[in-house]
Amino acid sequence: MYQIDFDKPVHIHFIGIGGISMSGLAEVLLERGFTVSGSDNAESELTKRLTEHGARISYGQRAENITDDVDLVVYTAAIHADNPEMQEVVRRDLPKLTRAELLGQLMRNYEMPIAVSGTHGKTTTTSMISMILLEAGLDPTISVGGVLKEIDGNIRVGKSGYFVTEACEYTNSYLSFFPRVGIILNIEEDHMDFFKDLDDIYGSFGKFAGLLGEDGYLIINRDIPAFEKITEGLPCKVITFSLQDAAADYHAEGLTYDEAGCAAFRACHDGSARTFTLHVPGEHNVANALAAVALADVLGIKEEDIDAGLRRFGGTDRRFQIKGKLGGITIVDDYAHHPTEIRATLNACKRFPKERVICVFQPHTYTRTKAFFHDFAKALSLADIVVLADIYAARETDNLGISSKDLADEIAKLGTESYYFPSFDEIENFLLQKCMHGDLLITMGAGDIVKVGEKLLGL
Repeated sequence: MYQIDFDKPVHIHFIGIGGISMSGLAEVLLERGFTVSGSDNAESELTKRLTEHGARISYGQRAENITDDVDLVVYTAAIHADNPEMQEVVRRDLPKLTRAELLGQLMRNYEMPIAVSGTHGKTTTTSMISMILLEAGLDPTISVGGVLKEIDGNIRVGKSGYFVTEACEYTNSYLSFFPRVGIILNIEEDHMDFFKDLDDIYGSFGKFAGLLGEDGYLIINRDIPAFEKITEGLPCKVITFSLQDAAADYHAEGLTYDEAGCAAFRACHDGSARTFTLHVPGEHNVANALAAVALADVLGIKEEDIDAGLRRFGGTDRRFQIKGKLGGITIVDDYAHHPTEIRATLNACKRFPKERVICVFQPHTYTRTKAFFHDFAKALSLADIVVLADIYAARETDNLGISSKDLADEIAKLGTESYYFPSFDEIENFLLQKCMHGDLLITMGAGDIVKVGEKLLGL
């Protein structure tokens, strides 16, 4: 594998530079003096930011984008062998790294690399940790999978030995990392286009935990069924957290909620209890916060800095993000695209002041929709009214004989008012007629469904 010498900057080209993680890595390299070029299908706020920082970006992926001065190419799992730029890279026999391999090499430059993994909650927990580190004045480098307004983007380049990043299990990409602290928030079936079954997923997280050496720490949710499969025989120190299990090293007590559904709770550890207040809604975020508190204790951060960091964190883009109000209707957007995430978000909606919850959901990938079809229906039925958009195919081409109309019909069988429309225009027209003063309208999914709420608001 090609090894980057970070003291000798070269020209690195990113195929798919506009992705949230790729753009962040590109920005880190620009800050370190590397020449950065890249390509993507269309201009975005992330690519505009990179251009402002000195990157050269082409729109449309063509062989001629691989110029003679390129020393290394970085690509994602979404780039296949028939990609014209990848074909040119192979023809020229240029060295190449996956996004995860680059991130792993970058982590080795820091004394305290922290990797946050789990099926759900990575972006939120990484952001909570980031706010705590910033509040403590530790000047971290941050790579987060969403836009965090406090750092004006998804990346922050610090000058200390602290580095915090998300660690995604898809394609086992996090096995290229070199963390000193690993966090596992939860383990469930997902990405079934890659993993064979739940045992395969457990095996993957076990390998991730195995990356931690004797001087490392694993912070893991004790509520994960059979979590001992992950922790048994590890050389690192294992720290557990739980929403309710007092046998965990950290557990929560005395949860109360404000009018927006945001919790205050006592974090109990080693015979003592500290009270923390969140400004993001839902019980699931208490679990995320417990992981962040445990990490902060490992780093020796003061209680007042932990508290201030958690209080300051008001969420990232597309994580229960209040987009605005229209005629007394509150419009929220959320990235939830797995049944567990949907259930957690809609349960959080119940604590929000509203008349009805109207959920506009865009399923993400045919594989996931087919694998969790009945679970999706049950989770979405927690809303008062559900509106389905077409499935966002992402990287897939085979529809597997599944459709959003099928899902809408299944939700209706459960007794929840459910509709399907094939276009965003039809959804928007329906919502203008259906929504009433006092409703909470939430657009939900990992695709581009956010555009529906934004168009209604005129954003």
